[in-house]
Amino acid sequence: MKFFHGEGKKRSYFEGWYLKHQTREGKTLALIPAVHVDSKGRYGASLQVIGERGAWWLEYPWTQVRIGQEPGRIALDGSHFGVDGVKVDIQREGLTLQGRLRYGPFHPLSSDIMGPFRFFGGMQCAHGVLSMGHRLEGELVLNGERYDFSEGMGYVETDRGRSFPDAYLWSQCLWRGREGGSIMLAVATVPMPVGGFTGCICGILYRGREYRLATYRGARIKKWSAAGAEIRQGRYRLTVELLEERKRPLRAPVEGDMDRIIHESLCATVRYTFWQGEELLFCHTDAGASFEYSD
Repeated sequence: MKFFHGEGKKRSYFEGWYLKHQTREGKTLALIPAVHVDSKGRYGASLQVIGERGAWWLEYPWTQVRIGQEPGRIALDGSHFGVDGVKVDIQREGLTLQGRLRYGPFHPLSSDIMGPFRFFGGMQCAHGVLSMGHRLEGELVLNGERYDFSEGMGYVETDRGRSFPDAYLWSQCLWRGREGGSIMLAVATVPMPVGGFTGCICGILYRGREYRLATYRGARIKKWSAAGAEIRQGRYRLTVELLEERKRPLRAPVEGDMDRIIHESLCATVRYTFWQGEELLFCHTDAGASFEYSD
């Protein structure tokens, strides 16, 4: 498993990893380390920290970036990120974050979420899901507040390319219990050298079974907006309804430059309803769901 694909990129490139962590009690903290090459060919890196009470953006010169020889490892100054966990030691104005987390074995999807789209060289951005869910151990302390992640849950995804889509919706949720599950949905406008389209990708794990809804499998987007989405594929129907949101500002890439401001609700209240024909597979409402919409 590899974190960094950008060796030798000359300009207009980014690669970021969304590391979401939830305690057993539902407290959530996300870390987004990223590397980017701007339109002038200058390399740099960043870390975004998203908590329930705020969001922080940190920049790092390329001299403070280390890409590990083994797959899945990157270091930004004194903080380390990898497929086995994270260790952070950050003391900046307005932000202190320290501690270590260990990740259990990742639970990837059975195949690349992009399907045949991964071969389309003209796409702005490629999405990847590294783990739909894994166990956490350890703790982090954010501005004096302790997050005990022992027996918590984690989720990891990645994006790489030139820019985020101009318009998109993204939602992710992970829940435990006998009826536990995990879901990731993304809907986006996709410009192409000739024409373009609006497409979707969605991975669902529920009761040990994986479901895949995607444009390349015939999924149709019945509706999508800042309020949610409805996707149909054969006998399957998924609705995502945003009930309450708490937005935080984040930065996103435009041709490799991290100049765009978007807003994400790390802990929104979202209702997910999934049908197979007339059978309701689940209706799950979660106050720890993540939701992002930009147009």
